Amino acid sequence: MGDRVSIRVAMKEGRPIASILTLSHSRTVTYKYGCSDAAYHRLGGMVLLLWRAIQDAKKSGAESFDCGRSDLDNPGLIAFKDHFGARSSQLAYYRYPGYWNVGRTGIPGMKVARKVFPLLPDRFLAAAGAVLYRHLG
Repeated sequence: MGDRVSIRVAMKEGRPIASILTLSHSRTVTYKYGCSDAAYHRLGGMVLLLWRAIQDAKKSGAESFDCGRSDLDNPGLIAFKDHFGARSSQLAYYRYPGYWNVGRTGIPGMKVARKVFPLLPDRFLAAAGAVLYRHLG
């Protein structure tokens, strides 16, 4: 994706405390993903990174900064974005051939997997994910 993607990382004493990924297309920069270490939230790493991303977008000639999608059941994230002056709008999704619900597909073993996987150690889940994602994606 070249110069259309930016990853910014905030550090404290050599330790990453927050990071964001933004994408640029045409004259819009979009905040796609972000994460932070909860132990360092008081330092405002996410706020710093987003503010710098907005400043860089303006310097590069972008006309808009899109704060990205937020699930309606995540009011904290919506409020965080609202503090930057974001304007909310609802998105409608249409799928063809319609919504595919794994729970109703009759995939053998799916009911058992849904009960067993939450009980497994993270190390096993990471290994299973590495194998499965290659074949499902």
